[in-house]
Amino acid sequence: MNTSESSSSSTLSMALVSLFAALIAVLGLIPKIDLPLGVPITLQTLGVMLAGCMLGPKRALQALLLFLAAVALGLPLLSGGRGGVGAFFAPTSGYLLGWPVGAFVTGWVMTLLPKQSPRSAAISAFVASALGGLLVVHVFGVVGLVKIANLSWEQAILGTLVFVPGDLIKCALCATVVHTVARGLPDWRFGS
Repeated sequence: MNTSESSSSSTLSMALVSLFAALIAVLGLIPKIDLPLGVPITLQTLGVMLAGCMLGPKRALQALLLFLAAVALGLPLLSGGRGGVGAFFAPTSGYLLGWPVGAFVTGWVMTLLPKQSPRSAAISAFVASALGGLLVVHVFGVVGLVKIANLSWEQAILGTLVFVPGDLIKCALCATVVHTVARGLPDWRFGS
């Protein structure tokens, strides 16, 4: 690869990382549903899933770290207009810290699964999203609820189960987007 191609590839990577960080911020504009647990239902985890499936592990991780850095700097990018360092010390902190790891795992799993056709890419996206965007994020969320909200392990696990049906719908939405992109842009390299 010559210098021009390398620069072009780097520019494209930065643009995609920034675009997906912005997408996650836009998903935060959709009104949240507050729960007594202190953790709202939002669409931002859909962005985590999409980033992993569309960008691959490395760029998805970068997109989520960029997003969380902007939140830490005080930008009100979280659902409900929240932002600042305080967001990382709230009951939601485990979920927030799980987003980059979830995006990475989603992207990594996507690299391992078949993507030869739009249908296989969609099925792979559903599986990758369920493992990274749902399972990994919820494991971090449960730990956060135990450590920050002082819930028992049983309370935290039962509390996070409320999110699973909606997150499975988000996995299906992510798979639908991947299917659409695979049909419209057959050269897109999912998970890489």
